[in-house]
Amino acid sequence: MTKKRVLSGIQPTGNLHIGNYLGSIRNWVEHQHNYENYFCVVDLHAITAPHDPQTLAENSYTIAALYLACGISLEDSCIFFQSHIPAHSELTWLLNCVTPLNWLQDMIQFKEKAIKQGENVNVGLLDYPVLMAADILLYQADKVPVGEDQKQHLELTRDIAGRFNHQYAKQSPVFKLPEALIQADGARVMSLTDGTRKMSKSDPSDLSRINLLDSADLIQKKIKKCKTDLERGLTFEAIDRPECRNLLTLYMLMSGKSKQTVVNECQDLGWGQFKPLLAEATIEHLRPIQVKYHEVMSDKTYLESVLRSGRDRAALIADRTLAEVKAALGFSILNG
Repeated sequence: MTKKRVLSGIQPTGNLHIGNYLGSIRNWVEHQHNYENYFCVVDLHAITAPHDPQTLAENSYTIAALYLACGISLEDSCIFFQSHIPAHSELTWLLNCVTPLNWLQDMIQFKEKAIKQGENVNVGLLDYPVLMAADILLYQADKVPVGEDQKQHLELTRDIAGRFNHQYAKQSPVFKLPEALIQADGARVMSLTDGTRKMSKSDPSDLSRINLLDSADLIQKKIKKCKTDLERGLTFEAIDRPECRNLLTLYMLMSGKSKQTVVNECQDLGWGQFKPLLAEATIEHLRPIQVKYHEVMSDKTYLESVLRSGRDRAALIADRTLAEVKAALGFSILNG
């Protein structure tokens, strides 16, 4: 049986943290043998907010190297840079012309980010979901790993695909309607400084997150300073103790222990006893990832060969889909 195809990607903005890893990459790795995977570094998305041109390429290589370091297998997966495939930009324009403006204006993330950017908000931020739709639809993805905050974008992708098929490809639909692939445990890792907010690369405080490349000393410092409460005894169940639930979940995921084992181990502990356990489990879990990352980054020739191969493989599918889209829209095609 042909494997279902999966498409996902991460922006090269800021450092990848354990929320990115536990909510996305680790799940990709665990299930990659079940799918045909296309994992891109979405560098075109990275410029919808002000960015530093001097670090964009460097950050992109870092993300690609971390994909490999976290265990993405080239036997099951294709790794590439979004900007290396011109079809992403071209399909975005074509989909813009079938996407109603009000669909984009209603997107929650646009509303939130537009408030932050104020008068500097750009068209790219408004159009971000169409580029995301192009990313997914180019590869005829069956499944898209998404967190709760990205479900609206996937629904928009399905709406755009359905609208295009209805208007231009009724007899033979061009696009598949992708489905969400959501992982329950650890899909939403919360901030170390506020257990009610998601861990984020954009948080101005680096103490709010543990980055995949943080040193052991820095990890210990961040966990020692992380927000807790005054109660003794740790439990997953207390609704009014978000930091407690978050830190116990992190310990469960970092240590690889079952939920019940964590409950039995930690139910009578105070924070002073628990935090060193969490720090040690986190350091040990990230150690092999960091070792592999430095190996990959020290061999730039190898990393570029991976990306070149990924580009070529991805372009075959992307260009084929783009040709079908242009044919459905009625564009002329030159022979030869």
